[in-house]
Amino acid sequence: MAKMKLYYSPGSPYARKVRVVAIETGLDKKMEMVNVAVSPIAPNGDVDKHNPVGKIPVLSVKGMDLFDSPVICEYLDNQHKGRKLLPRKGRDRWVALRLQAMADGLLDAAILTRYENALRPEDKRWDEWTKGQMKKIDGALGQLEAEAKSLKGKPTLGTISVACALGYLDFRFASHDWRGRHPKLAKWFTAASKSSSIKSTVPPPA
Repeated sequence: MAKMKLYYSPGSPYARKVRVVAIETGLDKKMEMVNVAVSPIAPNGDVDKHNPVGKIPVLSVKGMDLFDSPVICEYLDNQHKGRKLLPRKGRDRWVALRLQAMADGLLDAAILTRYENALRPEDKRWDEWTKGQMKKIDGALGQLEAEAKSLKGKPTLGTISVACALGYLDFRFASHDWRGRHPKLAKWFTAASKSSSIKSTVPPPA
């Protein structure tokens, strides 16, 4: 297999999901990691060359650039011969995809909230916008708490996505105390965080 090049940032939860999948599939050993800095207000020229919307992660492989974490993760899952993280058919496939969608939706809201409060000038911040995004986060957490039993078992693309989303809340929203209101989800995340792929991709201190 041709060597792959992943453009990522240690603090990006979407890039973390790709890195976890790479480790779980053993493809991290065939991947060159390129740590880049990106921001909505500070584009990165190197990233722009590989993704027209300037976002990470981006995976360059075989003369092609793949972007958006679900696309990259599915590509990686198709490149190894072990147990697939995204089941090929049946209910398990849709459960995994649904969990990924829920986790990514949580992350979309969390990152928009982060940008609103960390990048936007204070006099231009919109409290109602932030409240609306936090409502989405809490909605996803509540649903995941109700479905915590479905997270158990061997890792899938869905459960990896959920773990990375919860890890981002710990990273950027430590004061939100999601664990206190979602004990079943917290218990699952504590166990999931012991895996080597999750432990080795924890973002550095903010």
